Amino acid sequence: MKMKLSLISAAILSTSLLLSPTASFAKLPVAINGQQLPTLAPMLEQITPGVVSIQVSGSKEVRRRGDPLDFFFGNPQPRSQKRQFSGLGSGVIIDADKGYVVTNNHVVQDAEKMVVTLEDGREYEATKIGSDKESDIALLQIDADELTAVKLANSDDLRVGDFAVAIGNPFGLSHTVTSGIVSALGRSGLNIEGYEDFIQTDAAINQGNSGGALVNLNGELIGINTAILGASGGNVGIGFAIPSNMMKNLVDQIVEHGEVRRGSLGISGRPLDAGLAKAQQLDVKQGAYVMQVMDDTAASKAGIKAGDVIISINDSEISGFHELRSKIATLGEGREVQLGIYRDGKVKNVEVTLDGASGITAAGEELHPAFQGATLENVNKNKMKGIEVTSVDPRSPSARVGLEEGDVIVQVNRQRVESIRDMNKIIEDIQGNIVLGVKRGRESIFVLIQ
Repeated sequence: MKMKLSLISAAILSTSLLLSPTASFAKLPVAINGQQLPTLAPMLEQITPGVVSIQVSGSKEVRRRGDPLDFFFGNPQPRSQKRQFSGLGSGVIIDADKGYVVTNNHVVQDAEKMVVTLEDGREYEATKIGSDKESDIALLQIDADELTAVKLANSDDLRVGDFAVAIGNPFGLSHTVTSGIVSALGRSGLNIEGYEDFIQTDAAINQGNSGGALVNLNGELIGINTAILGASGGNVGIGFAIPSNMMKNLVDQIVEHGEVRRGSLGISGRPLDAGLAKAQQLDVKQGAYVMQVMDDTAASKAGIKAGDVIISINDSEISGFHELRSKIATLGEGREVQLGIYRDGKVKNVEVTLDGASGITAAGEELHPAFQGATLENVNKNKMKGIEVTSVDPRSPSARVGLEEGDVIVQVNRQRVESIRDMNKIIEDIQGNIVLGVKRGRESIFVLIQ
């Protein structure tokens, strides 16, 4: 799992069970569509062959911790060494004919060998078709016959309170099944991934569940299990899964392009809260408040204006700006979407063809959360190419890290960048600190993002 976990000892656990009253868990229904359902076994027997175990091994470069000021003064990079690693995770077969297996990127990241084990014990070495670090999705392929794929559900139809079943390989215990409910939808701002639109569930999820299946009672895939939240590191009833629709959008891009090509509206904004709604006399309770629309972008071409509130995407309500950002980014460049817009007391739908996030202009948060509140634009003046910061909200994260209007970003971690596309590709591969090389007037400065 991405988040560090620690186990509660058996002694403590057994003691707590003795002292506690009867635990309260979500009770499963006894019927679906009028048909008696005394057990989930028939459904599970059909779909568990579509959930696999993934064993990875490889080596990664481990660097001695260095002083960030080393970047400033051009000191040699810290010495590094290769360290062998191995790990276990889960995956879901989504296409039996092509042998496609989807999992989390963090399960297979840096892996040199990936072995997929099926429920019947067959083992196959997998090839990685592509991955996306920021959304934590990876697509693998195995050459095998007689595979079972898990059918995808429309995750936009989920409601809080729907029953959910998690299947995976926690702690290497193959095909472990746990159940619960959908606790919340559209969870974001957790800093687990770059793009977050999580399903929250209380179905028990632990180490090794990463990449496994979260299904509904019809045996349809509603999400890919990815993370746990808890001070102890063990399961405390708060787990997160990537919605199946979001996963499918990303996988389709990987299959078509070999990479994820993020979508972009070309706006900056913030979540709509009660205070802002009252101040602006808005008769809506939630959505994404548009603070700025950049010229010649998807949003400007569709007629979206500053002061609009975006309340839905393709008839699916959104809770705030973080959810809007994640969904637009993962829908992909060139996708046509319908946005519900609240303006002047009325709601209207507008059709928008998404730009690529690597275009000539971008809202800062489309590249990294630390750039929120800044607008960026490709620039080529005085024989200098880079990314100009055309505006900065003085109360935003971008202002707090030290960016100013008129800055031109020319380096990211000592790598030359000439466009938003260059910058986006480098940032996506960075783990840890980001150091920007910036031209500010006649000065060259560095901006550290930790």
